[in-house]
Amino acid sequence: MSSEEIIRLEDASVRFNLAMQKNRGLKEYFATLRRRELLFQEFFALRHIDLSVKAGESWGFVGRNGSGKSTLLKLITGILKPYEGTVSVRKRVAPLLELGAGFDIELTGRENVMLNGLLLGMSKSDVLSHYDEIVDFAELGQFMDVPVKNYSSGMKSRLGFAVATCMQPEILIADEVLSTGDQTFRKKCEERMANLLKNNTTLLFVSHAPASVRRLCTKVMWLDGGQIRMCGDTKEVMDVYENTELKPK
Repeated sequence: MSSEEIIRLEDASVRFNLAMQKNRGLKEYFATLRRRELLFQEFFALRHIDLSVKAGESWGFVGRNGSGKSTLLKLITGILKPYEGTVSVRKRVAPLLELGAGFDIELTGRENVMLNGLLLGMSKSDVLSHYDEIVDFAELGQFMDVPVKNYSSGMKSRLGFAVATCMQPEILIADEVLSTGDQTFRKKCEERMANLLKNNTTLLFVSHAPASVRRLCTKVMWLDGGQIRMCGDTKEVMDVYENTELKPK
């Protein structure tokens, strides 16, 4: 494992503006403006996040729904910008934030493999040379010339994962990628991520499956209400997290 730092967040915060009232009519909207009432309230999805990730490390991010895990990954991929603080990423990222979300549903599976591969920074020759491997991994051979609009969500997830992981990405960002598909395919995805880690891919992994986090990750950040509750070695953090959040009450 390299000692090179490839991801760094310093005091990073993400703020959203939430509408204070919904379904306003146009008349009420302008009346509110005349009275100079606030139309929005501030909401911090993340607050004062510090993170340093070295090449080849595997990080898990845990916490309840709405704790800021997905927002953090979007911040690292550049989808969101920090309201405060800084974010630095020094390697190419392969994001799996919503498997299949980048597909053009009017195109076939075959066409979407090429489109997604190019969007992830692969060359056309790279995509073509890995095409058979992608189809084999996704187990969609007979459906590759069918428009993706006819795919189930599970089929799109399988194809999205296969494309994003067919080469050795420098940074793989995976948000709940093991939450869809059958158990056999989830195991297959986990095995592929484990193999990528052996070859020095850096993994940032969000999951509600503690066992997968323990198997794949060496470090864990526990988020609670957009702030860091605990951060450190996997066993140390997961023992406390599971005992606190997952233990039947």
